[in-house]
Amino acid sequence: MRKVLVLEDQASIRSFVVINLRRSGYEPIEAGTGAEALEQLKQHPDIRVALLDIMLPDMDGFEVCRRIRATDSKIGIIMLTARTQEMDKVTGLMTGADDYVTKPFSTTELTARIDALYRRVGGENDMTSFEIVHGPFRLNTRNRTLEKNGERIKLTQVEYSIVKMFMENPGKALSREDILNTVWGRDYFGELKIVDVNIRRLRIKIEDDSTNPTYITTVWGYGYKWGF
Repeated sequence: MRKVLVLEDQASIRSFVVINLRRSGYEPIEAGTGAEALEQLKQHPDIRVALLDIMLPDMDGFEVCRRIRATDSKIGIIMLTARTQEMDKVTGLMTGADDYVTKPFSTTELTARIDALYRRVGGENDMTSFEIVHGPFRLNTRNRTLEKNGERIKLTQVEYSIVKMFMENPGKALSREDILNTVWGRDYFGELKIVDVNIRRLRIKIEDDSTNPTYITTVWGYGYKWGF
């Protein structure tokens, strides 16, 4: 059964999400506080996607996201927020989330987001060990890992997919739309700026100086390019 953590302190909303996830073939694991969510993840290590509400009674969803990412780079994370401020969306992505959904949301949209993320974190079952090497970077597409100068860089599944796309297309300018469609899928409901935020997060991890990037460069008015 495909397990999804649902962290939402409002019982009515949590129940609504849980019912619809069950109808879609998922096994929801419920939590009403951040502490409870972290405990549920320990008890259910096979949870592949987590829905995290931002406003919680004990700690905010951003902190829960940070704590999850400190020990698990592979789980998919979607932030749930009633607020529409851009900073909330950016903060969620910068703390390690893969996506965000703003309340009120439709069950169709939420399920589509979970489906797309679950496909990514489920892995591309490539049984042939294969590596892409470019400069100081070594990408292992079987283990889904990235090394720079022999040192492992912890990536989320979205970040891995972006790096893989770049390293498979060195020197080619990739539009934001190309990246969005390849990484998030053509049925993605979200906004284009999610690409920019994830590129910003990636640069912090892989660049020698994220304010003056040399590996992922900007093609102004179009997108990004991998090359150095």
